[in-house]
Amino acid sequence: MAVLSRVKTIILTLNAAKDLDALPRDAREQVEAGLHRYAMTGQGDVKALQGRGGYRLRIGSYRVIFDDDATMILAIYIGRRATTTYKRS
Repeated sequence: MAVLSRVKTIILTLNAAKDLDALPRDAREQVEAGLHRYAMTGQGDVKALQGRGGYRLRIGSYRVIFDDDATMILAIYIGRRATTTYKRS
């Protein structure tokens, strides 16, 4: 019996797209690979955010703040871990 996995669509907000474009090339490639891996397999260092809805995906020293449902991942913020990382909307 074959198990079909559902690949999620990755959508970047305008701010997340700007964040991703501003990263150094190697970091951008690392973040893109981490997002694609999570979208295809559901694997990654993901935790639910406390005090607000959404999740964070840790990829090295970078974080992707996102919302998730059965068919898509909406990336809201991409950047290095800092005290303000989780305060951005």
